[in-house]
Amino acid sequence: MDTPRRADVTGNNQVTALAGYNLFLTDRTLVNAVERDAAWAREQISELGRLLGTEEAQRWGFEANENQPVLHTHDRYGNRRDEVLFHPSYHRVIRTSVENRIHNLPWIEKRAGAHMARAALMMITAQNEAGHTCPISMTFACVPALRRETDLARQWEPMIFSDMYDARFLPATEKTGVLLGMGMTEKQGGSDVRANTTQAERIGSSREYLITGHKWFCSAPMCDAFLILAQTSKGLTCFFLPRWTPTGERNQFYIQRLKDKMGNRSNASSEVEFAGAWAHMVGEEGRGVSTIIEMVNHTRLDCAIAGAALMRQGLVQALHYAAHRKAFGKLLMDQPLMSNVLADLTIESEAATQMMVRLARAFDARESDEHERAFCRIATAISKYWLCKRAPMHVGEALECLGGNGYVEESIMPRLYREAPLNSIWEGSGNVICLDVLRAMAKEPASLEALMHELRLGANYDSRLGSYISQVESDVRGSLKLSLNHGEAGEGQARRLTEQLALALQAGLLVRHGAPEIADAFIVSRLENKYGRAFGTLPPQVNLHGMLERAAHDLGA
Repeated sequence: MDTPRRADVTGNNQVTALAGYNLFLTDRTLVNAVERDAAWAREQISELGRLLGTEEAQRWGFEANENQPVLHTHDRYGNRRDEVLFHPSYHRVIRTSVENRIHNLPWIEKRAGAHMARAALMMITAQNEAGHTCPISMTFACVPALRRETDLARQWEPMIFSDMYDARFLPATEKTGVLLGMGMTEKQGGSDVRANTTQAERIGSSREYLITGHKWFCSAPMCDAFLILAQTSKGLTCFFLPRWTPTGERNQFYIQRLKDKMGNRSNASSEVEFAGAWAHMVGEEGRGVSTIIEMVNHTRLDCAIAGAALMRQGLVQALHYAAHRKAFGKLLMDQPLMSNVLADLTIESEAATQMMVRLARAFDARESDEHERAFCRIATAISKYWLCKRAPMHVGEALECLGGNGYVEESIMPRLYREAPLNSIWEGSGNVICLDVLRAMAKEPASLEALMHELRLGANYDSRLGSYISQVESDVRGSLKLSLNHGEAGEGQARRLTEQLALALQAGLLVRHGAPEIADAFIVSRLENKYGRAFGTLPPQVNLHGMLERAAHDLGA
């Protein structure tokens, strides 16, 4: 750095909270990705990054989580009310995201790179307050499934595509904008949605049905409508279920309770029951999973983005603290072992962002490019699994960099730590996702070939990576053969295989697009497996100083 770092000028060695910085402009990797793929959105993303770095916007996040949603099941006369009330700061946060079109940008923006632009907006937003991104994500993700029903899409898309946040509990026809949710899991099945017992009864010969049953997890129950799964005579089917019927009456949608969650506290997750609730069939009867899977794929993209976002914010907080806190006569950042930890966290965050960026680029190209569509099929699952698995470990280590100051609620670190495990559970837990990777390789060979093509691009840059990829490809072929011949034995290796593919993909992206010292350190520490497993075990030859100078300079520390 051009000027020497110094400890806090107040003399008490306590660090001033990180505020007044731009979440976007201080993230060189994200800036480079936007300039490459969506330069037209740079000004908007930069302005949102500035806003989210202010003390006021940071306070919104704290207040939204400290004042949790409150369910009102009945009014004072005993009539069903089924409304959830939120703190004003929650409404400020979600209004900001809606105004920035994080819930609809790729569907209304015709310029190239719309998914990349939205991914950047989502990444900086999730760093500030992650809970509200649930309804934002589901609204964004519902559109491909909804477009299977022309009449529904024609009616609802204008409201989904609005940039006006309307929190009123009214029929959609009386609102300026709407948000959508999803309900799949039930208490007896969980991830096994084919065990669902909720029933759908046809009304006459139309595509209208009455739904009776329950959902064990229904996130954001104050959304205006939901995509759900229910059984018909032909099997599990997808339905569009609004909070208000087409005749303007409250639907038979009853909120039983809100979940008391470990984290994600600003977001209302609930248990709901349907008692003859009106719904419209979406897609082919009996093909509910294949209909709703497009929504799931898009929400899995957002889980990967959130994983990268949590790691980035944890790193930023750790870097800021270490650049201003003294211990044993030196700034923490200048202590050799802390330097190793911070550099290792930097590597992991950089690799996560590169993976998220590549996935967003694939979503941009998938409609017009069969290769990218095939790559997207398998890379979505790999990225979702790995980034969500790494986030809790990364955030936990970042929290420790702040010591006791990171463990108190005045710090954002406990909120990040509680949030970190969530995305690994939502939209398919780790086992479900890894089995999906195996399924993609076995049933859609083009997806595996597209992935291997991507990996070989990185192999051309580094012989060590080339050797690793050759071994991974051999393991993949062996696992596929094992799965075909021995079934469950092959499934038991799904996590190991997915991890290998994730590391190979990240390494390839780093050697092609990242800083050389970070790419080298990633290969040495993650692929060659000669060093420790915990963060902070980088070998002596790694350029710790170069990585930290770059990271601290971007942050302005």
